[in-house]
Amino acid sequence: MWRNSHSGWGRISIALHWLSALAVFGLFTLGWWMTGLGYYDTWYHLAPWWHKSIGILLLAASLARVAWRLTQPTPRAHGSVLERRAAHVGHGLLYLLMFVVLFSGYLISTAEGQGISVFGWFSVPALVSGLPDQAVVAGSVHWYAAWALVILACGHTLAALKHHWLDRQDTLTRMLTTRAARRR
Repeated sequence: MWRNSHSGWGRISIALHWLSALAVFGLFTLGWWMTGLGYYDTWYHLAPWWHKSIGILLLAASLARVAWRLTQPTPRAHGSVLERRAAHVGHGLLYLLMFVVLFSGYLISTAEGQGISVFGWFSVPALVSGLPDQAVVAGSVHWYAAWALVILACGHTLAALKHHWLDRQDTLTRMLTTRAARRR
């Protein structure tokens, strides 16, 4: 039940998927909201601290997710050859965009050479800083990549709902329960 099989996802993959989805949409919402805060707003300094801390944790979870995915079987995809190829490309783009968003956020936060405090538990050092217009360029990349990620994630959700409701396939069910993964 913890590991994937060719028929379904295991608990670890399911948990990482839904935690990532929650974090991506939560961070997007928080990021959009905090860009409108004024200097004297109570959340002006606190919201970015939460945003950065959750972002670093999502980066760690995403690295673990990729490592886990590389060591586990992937359940067989449903649909036509075109749908399976589109799903493969779509998943690759989701991962790529997530890492672009996370890395660009890191570059924004470390542009002045300061590390990132993660909820006060530990600090991630500024390994890259002082590049020309680092915060501005990384900020633009972060903003547009975040929008692209959320739009693609919404498309991913619509595709899962289409497979579930219209095609009557277990694509969505496999990401909600380990029942299929138990059948080996």
